Amino acid sequence: MAITLRSRREIELIRKAGVVVADVLSKLQEIAEPGVTTGQLDAVASQMVADAGAQALFKGVRNSVAQIPFPGAICTSINEQVVHGIPSDDIKLKAGDILSIDFGARLDGYCGDAAVTIAIGEISEDKRRLLDVTKHVLDIAIDKARPVVKWSQIAAQMQDYAESAGFSVVKDFVGHGIGKKMHEEPKVPNFVSDELLSNDIVLTEGMILAVEPMINAGTSAVRTLKNGWTVVTKDSKWSAHFEHTIAIVENGCEVLTVK
Repeated sequence: MAITLRSRREIELIRKAGVVVADVLSKLQEIAEPGVTTGQLDAVASQMVADAGAQALFKGVRNSVAQIPFPGAICTSINEQVVHGIPSDDIKLKAGDILSIDFGARLDGYCGDAAVTIAIGEISEDKRRLLDVTKHVLDIAIDKARPVVKWSQIAAQMQDYAESAGFSVVKDFVGHGIGKKMHEEPKVPNFVSDELLSNDIVLTEGMILAVEPMINAGTSAVRTLKNGWTVVTKDSKWSAHFEHTIAIVENGCEVLTVK
């Protein structure tokens, strides 16, 4: 696989796109509360990305099967929805929900991508634990990522932590390289597989990765709804999703999707 290594100048350009992503996600976390619709959140994100002179990465992307364009600037996935939830003025957030918001932006030709799962009002202890574990799975990757390390070593720790907590790692969707395009090489799984072990990724200075664990409260199995986009857990149990765009640098990694 051809993995593009980015210069320090390019890393800083990706960081600028990442700041737009971080600003939008921060604002949406402030305003997401019971009674707010996911369509309202999408409208705020659309306005903010336009004001920043950037473009929303997801809007208009066509899925691989039916070629249905994604209609929103953000993905809004609630409770058992894993990823690619479609924002709508008809979907109101309720107290006790967990909401995953995934957002990407392109600025001056470079992309940033991040996701966060948040509590809407008061949530159960079980849901809180799922959020905490999923965020820690991402933190493991950020802490361990550095040149020369094999990705399989990191993925093993991510998977072990999630599974030891009684949860499962989604295997149908993985992270990815990112740069001038939203999806670049390599694929970045959050688990160990024969495919990864046979074609492991040796982290190298200049690699840019969007690392995005999706962790389910029950089985790892998922299915896609009839809208062609929204992915849900097969057992209807909750799912959480956290993501950052990171750059592999000399002494470790830098998170590029923060303010």
